[in-house]
Amino acid sequence: MSSWQSIYPLGRVMKERGHKTAAFITWKYTSGEQQLAAFKEGFEKEGGKIVRELFLPFPQVEFQALLTEIASVKPDAVVAFFGAAAAAKFLKDYDGAGLKQSIPLYGAGFLTEGVLEAAGDAAEGVETTLNYGDGLDTKKNSAFRLAYAKTYKLQPDVFAVQGYDAAQLLEAGLAASRQGIADRDAVIRGMEKARIDSPRGIFTMSRAHNPIQDIYLRKVVGKENRIIGIATRGLADPARGCKLASGL
Repeated sequence: MSSWQSIYPLGRVMKERGHKTAAFITWKYTSGEQQLAAFKEGFEKEGGKIVRELFLPFPQVEFQALLTEIASVKPDAVVAFFGAAAAAKFLKDYDGAGLKQSIPLYGAGFLTEGVLEAAGDAAEGVETTLNYGDGLDTKKNSAFRLAYAKTYKLQPDVFAVQGYDAAQLLEAGLAASRQGIADRDAVIRGMEKARIDSPRGIFTMSRAHNPIQDIYLRKVVGKENRIIGIATRGLADPARGCKLASGL
């Protein structure tokens, strides 16, 4: 997926929650700026307004000054983009600052993916959008999760799904080429036409070579990023600025 896909649908979700203003907090680097731009596009389309854009130098994790600023601004909601250990610390600091009970926290799914053990109760109830989540009730996902758990003695997350799907996509491309990987163009054409039966749900590829896929609304319940709805169906990244090779 693209950065845009993971958070653009959150704007409509927050509008449905009645939020008219939001503060956005992230690191000052490319991914953070992409996430901010995508959320801003979706939220403003729904009539929302971002009242603060807050940045930390990457990879700093001293959030307190910015949390104090959020408390003073009093937006309807906060949207955050952090990952891994920094995400766990942010969740704890946000809760510890007393903000969780008064200003709802949202984010792209990376905010809560793979960090629930470390974040503990601080993550409870946080809602995020992503192309996968726990408890997706499909035959494909059930079989995938069972096989993954048996093989690796772990529960799969979005990163496991993306690796699995990358292999499926490559397999589809190779099957379409009589010369295998030697015929690069044939492999690409095969991938372009593929219909991937993924644990995340069936997807195809857009002209810009991004999955056209459902984006789910997830809520932290205990140690799960539980799917509670679909933020948007069949979302394709508009890929503005992408330059496609001739013939692709």
